[in-house]
Amino acid sequence: MQEIVLCATAASSSSASSSTGPGCIALHDLQTGNSLASFKQTNAPRNSTAILESTGSEGGFMLSCQPDKSILNVYNFQKDQLAMKIVLPEKLTCIALDPRGNFCAGGTAQGRIYLWEVSSGILYNAWDGHYRQVTVLRFTRDGAALISGSDDSGVSVWSVSRLVDDDLQNELPLPYTTLSDHTLPITDITCGVGVFPQLRVLTASVDHGVKVWDLATKSLLTTFTFPQVISCLAWDVAERFFFAAAPNGSVHQVNLFRDADEKSGIPAEAVGGAGLSDVIRIEDIPAEARRKRLISVSDPVSALCISATGALLLVGTTSGPVHVYDIPSHQLLRTITTHKGFTVTHLATMLKPPDLVGHVSLSMSAGDPKDVVSVRPVAAFQRMRDAKARTAHEVATLLPPSARAADIAYSEDEMLRDHAFFLQPAQTSGGQQDAVTLQARVTDLEGEVAALREQLGKAKGVNDMMWDNIVQKVVRNRQTGAPDDGEADEERKRKRGRT
Repeated sequence: MQEIVLCATAASSSSASSSTGPGCIALHDLQTGNSLASFKQTNAPRNSTAILESTGSEGGFMLSCQPDKSILNVYNFQKDQLAMKIVLPEKLTCIALDPRGNFCAGGTAQGRIYLWEVSSGILYNAWDGHYRQVTVLRFTRDGAALISGSDDSGVSVWSVSRLVDDDLQNELPLPYTTLSDHTLPITDITCGVGVFPQLRVLTASVDHGVKVWDLATKSLLTTFTFPQVISCLAWDVAERFFFAAAPNGSVHQVNLFRDADEKSGIPAEAVGGAGLSDVIRIEDIPAEARRKRLISVSDPVSALCISATGALLLVGTTSGPVHVYDIPSHQLLRTITTHKGFTVTHLATMLKPPDLVGHVSLSMSAGDPKDVVSVRPVAAFQRMRDAKARTAHEVATLLPPSARAADIAYSEDEMLRDHAFFLQPAQTSGGQQDAVTLQARVTDLEGEVAALREQLGKAKGVNDMMWDNIVQKVVRNRQTGAPDDGEADEERKRKRGRT
């Protein structure tokens, strides 16, 4: 369990690329800054790198789209060479991978958005989501929604379930909501914790503003304005504060809670939340408090990241160094200077992959890690939508590694016994429970029999009473000489016939 830093770099310019070569994706030790691995032949710009972490049974992968060609590079942690090159329908300006690694989304300079399934390569959807270039794509933490930001100043939220629905393939996708309060191009988007749509979202724009949105109500909560353009964001996992970085090297810490009044008895209260009219200006904060919340970096900032523990802030610059700060004290702890002359385009922290090239995890059995951890399959992405392929929909899936026969003591007799157990009729568990259930059933049946006997006795009494009445009437009529009812009727019929 070791936290490491994943850093993606690109050449500062085309002229620099010819002299220094393309950038790379590098892994560093968070505590020492030492280099652990490097994956070359990539020059991905900002928001164009996506990572799926490895687990104990399945290896992850890295995706990076190239700015000068319609190519997507695929890497895995088990070798430091390029694993695959995928030819795309057109050049992508940004990509995003959902947390489970099932779907990959890409945006273009024309405002078009693509959605592929990673394991099969099926192009599920392709639509014009914006009027201008898509600058950033983000999946929510549960992967249920895709959020896109564009140069047209719009932020759209798309439901993934609707994008992959076969019945809606011939219809233009409609966003779940559109967040349209920014006035200039979007620079960054960060999703909070929660199940869609019960979560909040941060958006940054060239208009010097950072806005907090509530997706459940589709409303704007608060707007923070800064003296500079905000290029990238980093949000604490507990949503207590966020960092907003400007290209001039200023990193502002914005607290979303403040100390409440002592008379109220509440230790802290939320900042903002009043909606459109709630605008908090950072320059209006007292100079002393603003100075305590400001981190000044000597170089322009191009990437931000908060460690998994929430104690460290990683700041990537356009000149290459990566600075590591202690969040409570804002003290610079160390600087990773391996990538001088390049621009840091992506920063993330993650657990050290168990299948990392050149490193063997102690939790693994002896031997090559490649024999223990299989690589997550990545298929070539389709360039056009194909209904037949979507109908067939063959997905490559990794099964867990089978255990060796020597490690399993499972005889044939035990197998037959277990097989017979699963085939026997369902019974309730426990003999005592069966006896109690049977006794209760017997009691109910005895009650029903007693009720039926009572009703039968009543019906028999009514029948006997009716029989006795009829017999007594017939006997009395014969004794008095009066005709019975049947004889009286025949007498009446004879008299009518005479008349």
